[in-house]
Amino acid sequence: MSTPHPVSPSSEPLDDETLAFAERVFDCARNGASEELHTLLAQGLPADLRNHKGDSLLMLASYHGHVDTTRLLLQHGATPDLRNNNGQTPLAGAAFKGDVAIIELLLEHGADVEGSTPDGKTTLMLAAMFNRVEVVELLLAHGADAKRQDASGLTALAAAQHMGAVQAVERLRSAV
Repeated sequence: MSTPHPVSPSSEPLDDETLAFAERVFDCARNGASEELHTLLAQGLPADLRNHKGDSLLMLASYHGHVDTTRLLLQHGATPDLRNNNGQTPLAGAAFKGDVAIIELLLEHGADVEGSTPDGKTTLMLAAMFNRVEVVELLLAHGADAKRQDASGLTALAAAQHMGAVQAVERLRSAV
């Protein structure tokens, strides 16, 4: 059985040179190579380019904590709420990592503070589950709903309790 190769929108296999270029572009976002990415964006590279997992350049840059690259992509029109194949947004990834600077930047550029995963988990719930108290504070300050429930009926407080996230539990008790 052969390994499937990525295909172009026309369903034709991509050549090795194109595949290498695509890998370089995604590495630029992943590694925070803002200058090279800026050049490519100025030449017409789509800011919302996504890989085979649906991860956008913005998802990769923000998840890996590259504030300047995240800002660059947003300035070139990257969609702050573009979901990957798992339904995750850049904001959710940054909350998981606890990256306040990235979260602030995404929110400034219109990221939906109430955006949720397919199972209804909000960014606030993710931050609470992983005891990211500073992120919880920031999301609440931007209007996140502490009473919202996911598909199983859990609130951010219940999710934090379930995960043993003591500081998040304390903070969320005062928010509900």
